[in-house]
Amino acid sequence: MFTRKIAALAATTTLALAFGATPAFGQAFYLQEQSVRGAGRAFSGEGADTGSQSLWWNPAAIDGQTQAGGALGVAVILPHGRVVDTGTRIVRPGQAPAAVGGNPVARNPINNGALPSGSVAVPVTDRIALGLAISSPFSFTTDYDANSWARYSADRTSLRTIDIQPSVGVAVTDNLRIGGALNIEHAKATLSNALPNLSPLLGDGSQQLKGSGWDLGWSAGLQLHNEVGTLGISYKSAIRHKLTGNLAVTGLLGPLATSNLTLSDVSANFRTPDQFIVAGRYRATSQLTLNAQFVRFGWKKFDAIRLGAPVNQALPQNYRNSWSLAGGADYAVSPELTVRAGVQRALTPTRDGQRDARVPDANRWNAGLGGSYALSKAFTIDAAANYVDFAKASIDRPTAAFVGTPAQTVILTSGELQKARAVVLSLGGAIHF
Repeated sequence: MFTRKIAALAATTTLALAFGATPAFGQAFYLQEQSVRGAGRAFSGEGADTGSQSLWWNPAAIDGQTQAGGALGVAVILPHGRVVDTGTRIVRPGQAPAAVGGNPVARNPINNGALPSGSVAVPVTDRIALGLAISSPFSFTTDYDANSWARYSADRTSLRTIDIQPSVGVAVTDNLRIGGALNIEHAKATLSNALPNLSPLLGDGSQQLKGSGWDLGWSAGLQLHNEVGTLGISYKSAIRHKLTGNLAVTGLLGPLATSNLTLSDVSANFRTPDQFIVAGRYRATSQLTLNAQFVRFGWKKFDAIRLGAPVNQALPQNYRNSWSLAGGADYAVSPELTVRAGVQRALTPTRDGQRDARVPDANRWNAGLGGSYALSKAFTIDAAANYVDFAKASIDRPTAAFVGTPAQTVILTSGELQKARAVVLSLGGAIHF
């Protein structure tokens, strides 16, 4: 029983951190790059725009369409930065605190990545349309070296989600559009981290978790519009995810050697945040449209990760609600060419004193430039570039292995996120048929 408890409690560290690391270009582990058009204006008017490219933000965006249409896009994410040890200590049972050791600087631990998205909308009548958006709103890969100072809380982590959003929109009147959608979301995670042996003279053990699952959420929205302006209001629900998979513990030596085993059907429950979105677009002139968007993220719903058998624990995360605010403009240079620009400010939901190396998140500014060019009446190409600048932030959440057993080992984390930034390059196209 003691051996099994050691292995099961080792899983708590892995599962607790599984869903917190991300490039953090939206907020925490949310990625907002679901539209190339939107990226060009720093996502400043998506909930009030029309067409399938705005479906993720507002299912009312497709109402009143006269033509079927779709869009495909990909965002290439190029993050840079470093996570630096500023005095992390390890406290083994019966021993004085000691330096954690290892490489004190982790450079670019967040991998480059490509984030695809796609959408389509088809009118059924002159007032009803059906739509489908496919996106990956929570996806990332982080990769720390095996000898990194952060190895006990983060080694290699991969999270992939696929969100399938079937939508329906109705133009209730000439000035009011409403819409609703389901969010069918699949999540798959693979992650690992080191485990400390009881003697500092022994090498580290390790653990790896793999899990996946399908879960449901919903979206609803409306748009009020006239000849010069549109106000969009929408809500995306939180999604309660349950991942089920296997945990392998290896490399434990000495008194812990019998704890090397594999646990099957390990489960974890957690919630992604809900979103309340208010957006506006105002046609100031025949060529210039001004955009604004506010998003309130209900990150307090990510309060804990609840682990099923054989662990049976609730691990507090204590995220706080947060928000983003963006402003931007579209300018029609000609009937074929439209250029865009925008700026977004977003606050992190992570808290000082509770931020770890798997969540090197911070407040940030996002500046975007982009444009669209109509190659024909049926096909338009979209392109955008974003520069994201992150504030310096502490990495200071203590962690522990083998919690509640005589082998409990505490990691007193002291680190810092430094010189973090990202370039995001997006390319896509939209077609009408």
